[in-house]
Amino acid sequence: MMTKGKVVVNKYKKTAVLVGLFVLALGIWSFNDDLFQISKNLDVFASVYKEVNINYVDDINSSKMIKTGVDAMLDGLDPYTEFVPESEIEDYKLHYVSTQYGGIGASIFARNGKVYVSDVFQGFPAQKADIHPGDQLVKINDINLEGKNNEQVGLLLKGSKGAAIKLLVKRESAGQAFEKTLVRDEIKQPNVSYYGMVDGNMGYIKLDKFLENSSEEVTNALASIQKNNPNGLILDLRSNGGGILQEAVKIVNLFVPKDVQVVSQKGKIKEKNYTYSTQSTPLAPNLPLVVLVNSHSASASEIVAGSLQDLDRAIIIGQRSYGKGLVQQTFNLPYNSLVKITIAKYYVPSGRCIQALDYTHRKDDGSVVKVADSLIHEFKTKDGRSVYDGSGIYPDIFVKQEHFANVTQSLVGKLLIFDYATRYRDTHPALNNVRTFGLSDADYADFVKYLSDKNYSYSTGSEKLLATLKTEATKEKQFGEIQAEYDVLKTKMAVSKKNDLQLHKDEIKQVLENEIASRYYYEKGRFEANFKYDKELAQAVKVMQDKEQMASILKGEGAYKVIGKPMLAMANKKTEKDTDEQ
Repeated sequence: MMTKGKVVVNKYKKTAVLVGLFVLALGIWSFNDDLFQISKNLDVFASVYKEVNINYVDDINSSKMIKTGVDAMLDGLDPYTEFVPESEIEDYKLHYVSTQYGGIGASIFARNGKVYVSDVFQGFPAQKADIHPGDQLVKINDINLEGKNNEQVGLLLKGSKGAAIKLLVKRESAGQAFEKTLVRDEIKQPNVSYYGMVDGNMGYIKLDKFLENSSEEVTNALASIQKNNPNGLILDLRSNGGGILQEAVKIVNLFVPKDVQVVSQKGKIKEKNYTYSTQSTPLAPNLPLVVLVNSHSASASEIVAGSLQDLDRAIIIGQRSYGKGLVQQTFNLPYNSLVKITIAKYYVPSGRCIQALDYTHRKDDGSVVKVADSLIHEFKTKDGRSVYDGSGIYPDIFVKQEHFANVTQSLVGKLLIFDYATRYRDTHPALNNVRTFGLSDADYADFVKYLSDKNYSYSTGSEKLLATLKTEATKEKQFGEIQAEYDVLKTKMAVSKKNDLQLHKDEIKQVLENEIASRYYYEKGRFEANFKYDKELAQAVKVMQDKEQMASILKGEGAYKVIGKPMLAMANKKTEKDTDEQ
């Protein structure tokens, strides 16, 4: 009996275990199915890789093939989810995390097989050694640079801090080539490229990126500006593509009180859902504030602009921002590689997400769809203003973004502006006040004369249309009938084109003055020479000088209702080209 009883009990135990396992299997069937699909697909991938590697007719770079496969897999998600192999880790950190490297503090470009200095950064070895933009680098440590590309030359320039580097330099005004021996230094490109005072006793801070220490740099700049008892502050985030989310939160905290929600991130993994709030007492809680944005202001820039707008703490001026409402996190992989994955969307205080492109629901051809106007929702700021999701940050005051004429673009692209600025620096030893600097009519006439034997050919929009007309008419065998009129139009356009240097004189002078100023005062000179032409900056000063208008906008009675929902289709149309090109 005792033995039989044990057998019966064991039988029931086994049955219970089997039933339990069956129920458990039913409960996690979908999970196991996912695991099976993952295992199956990895097996297929590995098998394809093995067979191709063994049997393909030519030798294969296996590392490159795997990288191509991984990249193609991630391309179907979004542009921000990416694999970074060990060979690219340092470049990745420089671009997304840190701004430090060992070098001489100069940027370069290749031209007709030769290498030239394009910019010199103030306070670093190249500037201290009197290297100028426009100088040709002939050799680096006795290595001839002819025919080398930018990447190859960049690797020769970079190295350990404190290591010597010998340059053979050729300067047009100096005649013979000369040698310079520099000592490499740690080159740290600042996040804040400029700060100071502008018209109306307004403070101005230009923030280029949100990498390490960006909030500390903005804090230091703001503290310096406050010593001047400013009437307001302009935070310039134009063309700032973003960076570290936490740095954005700290910058918002400079202007809003402690314990205020700035941004939240939400994804499918609950453990990665966070709400970020201010942690400290603000440095400038009551200082009138304007934020400048454009179609290339993205990610962390939009968190700062959007949260300050939602909290009714700042007025946003410029053009609609890019519309990147996605959060990425990096994960370490074997062999010192990593993957950056989009893990969540972020939401600014009103609850809106400004993501403009829906990567999840692509068209059949793989193209990405913009959020339709009909799907854009209205949200309310802290004090009840209407703001909208789904398509970037809309400015409270819209300033049309102007584009340079074809002639100006050609002069820049063919480096004629650059070359003339180098020549100007050689013949004018000093530039006394960069903010008041302007080319005289005689200077501009000299520039036009300089161009007389230079090639800066370009096609105007009208010429392109005329060429299309000829092509189509020829296809339809009708060109003979219109050729006389065509030739007359072409001649008139050529005559009109000769006047472009005078017709677009103001904008050409603006670009030329900017380049010349950089020869004397480096990047700081570029900013200060351009202040008098900056329409968004002028609008920011104007609105902060008019306290009634500023208060009206923050109450929802001002410019936003002109640029708001009734104008969404127009705003999308205006910035679609810029957004797609980012």
